[in-house]
Amino acid sequence: MRCVITAVGPDHSGLADPIVHYVTGQGANIAEIQMYDHDEERLFAMLLRVDVEAGRLSEVKSALAEIGRLKGLSIRFWSPDENQHRPRLAIWTTYRMEPPLALLRAIRDGRIKAEAALMIGNRPHGRSLAEQFNVDWHLPADSKGNPDDARMVQLCDEYQVDYIILARYMRVLPPSSCWNYAGGRIINLHHGLLPSFPGFRPYHDAYAGRMLTYGATCHYVVPELDAGNQIVYQSTFTIPPGTKLPEIIRRGQEDNEPGCLVEGVRRVVDREVELNFHRVTARGGRGTPGQTARA
Repeated sequence: MRCVITAVGPDHSGLADPIVHYVTGQGANIAEIQMYDHDEERLFAMLLRVDVEAGRLSEVKSALAEIGRLKGLSIRFWSPDENQHRPRLAIWTTYRMEPPLALLRAIRDGRIKAEAALMIGNRPHGRSLAEQFNVDWHLPADSKGNPDDARMVQLCDEYQVDYIILARYMRVLPPSSCWNYAGGRIINLHHGLLPSFPGFRPYHDAYAGRMLTYGATCHYVVPELDAGNQIVYQSTFTIPPGTKLPEIIRRGQEDNEPGCLVEGVRRVVDREVELNFHRVTARGGRGTPGQTARA
C-alpha cells in the first residue's frame, strides 16, 4: 500500500537515518525521498513515499511516532487507500467566497466525493458560509489577518484531514506547513495562468501584457511559491479587445475561478492524478497512467 511519510522539526544532525533505516528494515520499498534543510530557518523536513504491507500500517505508525518523540520531529503517516471513508477536506479562505461556495455545493451535490471536515479562515468572511453548510468554522488569526500557521496545521491534524484546499486563501504558507502536508495533500486555486502569471496580481499583470485570454490554475502546493510544474487543472476565458480590467476580474472571480477549483479538487479526490517528485502524473480514471497531467 502506497503511503506518504513527512517529518518536520528543528534542524540538527541524525534526523533522517532513523526513519529511513526503520522503513527499509521493515521491508518497505522507498518510491520517493526528498529532504529540506535550510540553515536560515533551522528547519529540517523530509518526505518519503513508501510501499507498506496493509496489515502492518498500525505497527509502522506507532514506530514512527516513537521516533518522532525521541527526535523532536512532527511525523505524519498518510495513505489515501488506508480508510474507506470519503476524503476529509479542510477548506481555507480569506475574502472571496465564490470558490469555497462552489466547492461546498459540489460536495453537497455529489460531484465531489469528499467531506468538508472544517473551514479555516484568516479573515471572518467565511463564517456565514460555513454555518450555511453546517461545517465547523475556525479563525486562527489576529484582527489584521495574520494567521497562526501552527494552529492551522494543528486543526487539520485534529480533524484528521486528508487534503487542505486553499480556496483563494491569500497568504503564503511557510515551508513548515508545506512540508507537514507534503506529498500532494495541499491544493491551491491560483487566480492566474501558471507559470506565466504567478504572484498576487495575475489579472493586472496579464492586462498589462495586453492578453485576451485569462484563466485560473488549480495546482498542488510545494514549498516554492507558484512553481508552475504541479498543475492539476486550468480553465480559461477569452475577452473581446477593449474589455476593461474590472470586468475581466469580475468574470474571472465569479465565473471562472469557482469551476476551476471544483474540477481540480475532483481530479485529486477521484485519484485521477497524484504528485510524484513535484510532477503531476495521471494514475487512471479519465487519464492515462504514467502521463504528465496538465490542463
